[in-house]
Amino acid sequence: MEQPAREVDASLRAALETYLAHLTIERGLSPNTLAAYRRDLGRYVAFLVERGVRDPAAVAEGDVEAFVVAIRTGGDGGSALSASSAARSVVAVRGWHRFLALDGATSIDVTRDVRPPAQPKRLPKAISVDDVARIIDAAGMGDGPVPLRDRALLELVYSTGARISEAVGLDVDDLDLAPGRASVRLFGKGSKERVVPVGSFACEAVEAYVVRARPALAAGGRGTPALFLNTRGARLSRQSAWAVLRTAAQRSGIPDADHVSPHTLRHSFATHLLAGGADVRVVQELLGHASVTTTQLYTLVTVDSLREVYAQAHPRAL
Repeated sequence: MEQPAREVDASLRAALETYLAHLTIERGLSPNTLAAYRRDLGRYVAFLVERGVRDPAAVAEGDVEAFVVAIRTGGDGGSALSASSAARSVVAVRGWHRFLALDGATSIDVTRDVRPPAQPKRLPKAISVDDVARIIDAAGMGDGPVPLRDRALLELVYSTGARISEAVGLDVDDLDLAPGRASVRLFGKGSKERVVPVGSFACEAVEAYVVRARPALAAGGRGTPALFLNTRGARLSRQSAWAVLRTAAQRSGIPDADHVSPHTLRHSFATHLLAGGADVRVVQELLGHASVTTTQLYTLVTVDSLREVYAQAHPRAL
């Protein structure tokens, strides 16, 4: 619980206000972000005062570590924070102490060895192969060029594991749909290029779209090399592509359709490959992950699936 301002030592309060002014003027933080910093650091200052620390130079590493424990447990009288919220507070505290050290208000940065609370790994969300098929089929329902475009978009995303931003960023020339060697050139984070094979279902859907639908959509625009077009003939936006998936998922009637996101098909692509026996480093290359550690999260999902199948199928598992 924050202490009234009059109870906070002037030295701490002045140091805090100087830092907040720095964030406002020199860093140009938004009002919402600044309010979060003020709230987190206000709680920190109140905690220090409660411990009898009334000058920035008197803060020790143990004080900071005790604060981390306090905000996780509510031991300072405030609400207990989740790991992610506590991590945000620790980032604010570390930023302030780094500023104090650089500004000469303290001789060292006492937070340099203090780490935010470890956050639990969030396993990627994947859906079944059947649910993917139902979403893609739902996207292609109806007449005209738009259903052909929507089906091609989702088939290609699931076939290649592309991020939705990579898919809408494709130009027609990035595709090679030659039989037996179909592939697409994707540009990931940091403009890193990778070439990914395209499956036969996606090839058929994209060819149908390019031949029968794209010319009709392009007629309303000024000419663009973009593969996926909106109804005005311009490049399809990431937000519109998200809407395509959301609408198709809801129309498909699959469980938890409201939780299907643009990354769902990418996660499902990786999980289904690994479940089918693909090597994790191959999947890493296909996804464009810089580190195999990121890709290995998907193996946790696959192991859970294997355990479930084992428990149901082995005569002496249960």
